[in-house]
Amino acid sequence: ACGCDPVLRFGHLIFDLDGTLVDSRADLAAATNHMLAELGRPLLSVSEVEKLIGLGARVLIERALGPERVHLTEHGYDLFMDYYNVRLLDHTRPYSGIVTLLEVAQGRGIHLSVLTNKPERPAKAILSGLGLASSLAAVVGGDTLPQRKPDPSGVYALQRETGCPLNETLLIGDSDVDVQTGRAAGIATCGVEWGFGRSASAEPTYLAESVGALRQLVLT
Repeated sequence: ACGCDPVLRFGHLIFDLDGTLVDSRADLAAATNHMLAELGRPLLSVSEVEKLIGLGARVLIERALGPERVHLTEHGYDLFMDYYNVRLLDHTRPYSGIVTLLEVAQGRGIHLSVLTNKPERPAKAILSGLGLASSLAAVVGGDTLPQRKPDPSGVYALQRETGCPLNETLLIGDSDVDVQTGRAAGIATCGVEWGFGRSASAEPTYLAESVGALRQLVLT
């Protein structure tokens, strides 16, 4: 055990960031459209950008530019990040109920961490800017380790950080990438239905349609 309330099902909750803890779609869309405008490309709607999120910023840029403009990816990435790093908290907010969930879970002695494909610097800036960082034991971003989700190495790094066994760990996320990551690491997964991903199709261990349902799962 890793020091949490012995009646609880999980001692370590690993959260995805975008679409799970925070609704960041408006700011990601604004940064994507800034990049596209600078490169003279047509702009995308927020829901079009939403479908491109999940495998990190570089993949988002590649997808937004399209396969015939792969050569622009690095320049596009720089344009995107320069804008995004300054504007990442314009509209991004925690989903309703998330702050309380984290506070209650931390109060019960559960280890909380974040595993995201967003680069570590903006991920930490969002978490501290929204007052979520103090609840978290550790954050692994898309550039923290040589591999990123769905590779399981981020799960193992967070497990070493918290000292909590894998069989007491739950990975929570909105996309199939999160479910694949948990499966690769041999841990339980919970898909969430309020984000922008498609976790249900990947058959997670659990599925939470609301933050309240997730709270029920992890705190009772």
